[in-house]
Amino acid sequence: KSNEIPAAQQLLGELDIVRCTVTLDAMHCQKKTFEAAAQAGVRAVIQLKDNQPTLLTNVEAVCATQRSTSKDVTYNAARNRYEVRTVDVFPATHAVAGTEWKPLVTNIVRVERTVRHQNPRDGLLTTTYETAYYLTNFAVSASAAGAAIRDHWHVENTLHYTRDVTFQEDQSRIRHKPGVFARLRSFGYNILCRNKTDTFAQGRYAAALAGLDVLLTWRVS
Repeated sequence: KSNEIPAAQQLLGELDIVRCTVTLDAMHCQKKTFEAAAQAGVRAVIQLKDNQPTLLTNVEAVCATQRSTSKDVTYNAARNRYEVRTVDVFPATHAVAGTEWKPLVTNIVRVERTVRHQNPRDGLLTTTYETAYYLTNFAVSASAAGAAIRDHWHVENTLHYTRDVTFQEDQSRIRHKPGVFARLRSFGYNILCRNKTDTFAQGRYAAALAGLDVLLTWRVS
């Protein structure tokens, strides 16, 4: 984790992604990351949390007192789950005035999620509320920002969550050539993707019980 921030800053300059939109989590909400994105001509959408407490306070104040310049509301209904997502875009001018962030940040994006879960056993509803903030270095509409953020969390929830939880990658204590084992997990992840019948946890369990003869019949490409 400690090397991830400078690595991302370096990649922004090395990859050919001029005018592409890059989304990063709150760890990368650093002035140097925004500077690297500007130098590379990259459109950055970076989450803001309390690792930048003063900036977060200023952003919350702006969102509470100003009217958004763009708004997008989406609805999503799934099994026993109903979500309302509201995305608002605000100019960052007042939040970054008089700070080193001023030449780096253009817009503030606020994402508010209201999720109602229905318990399948008793039919009772529970409601959760969540507010997240993002900073951009370019002018963006609420619908475009919302789409970029949803795509980011789709990757987080499908790939990273599976690796961290199902494959327990974060709990690994392998210190000798850990990259080799990371690649092996990647092979396992891709094979399960190709042969997935249900969840990754159930697929991994089924693979463990199936035996070599069954595994050799699985698709690997």
